[in-house]
Amino acid sequence: MPDEIKPNVNEAPTHDAQLAAENIASGEEKAPSVNFDADYAAAQKFSVSEVDRTGAGAAAAEAATAPKYKTSTPAETKTQAQSTGNPDDYMELAKEVGNSKTEGVGNVSDDLVKKALEKGERKN
Repeated sequence: MPDEIKPNVNEAPTHDAQLAAENIASGEEKAPSVNFDADYAAAQKFSVSEVDRTGAGAAAAEAATAPKYKTSTPAETKTQAQSTGNPDDYMELAKEVGNSKTEGVGNVSDDLVKKALEKGERKN
């Protein structure tokens, strides 16, 4: 069902649009009609290309998205922790992990915290 367009001369954004609106209002030109249903159906035909409707489209998409370089696949390894029930084993593991807490961390003194707070304050 076509919809009728009723132009408003006062809302025309350009001079050409204003002239077209005046000509339609005076009857010199016929107002264009818009059929949204037909336009939508036509747009659906263009939403999928002819190549995509065949197997060639899938092959072209595969070729376009294929990686340029081969990557190695990692070997799957399975590890199982043996539950020994021995607290010494846990203590040894905790020492190994505990050493990492001192890496990259320096001593934080009150003066250092004070300097950081001073630098972080807004200066007006």
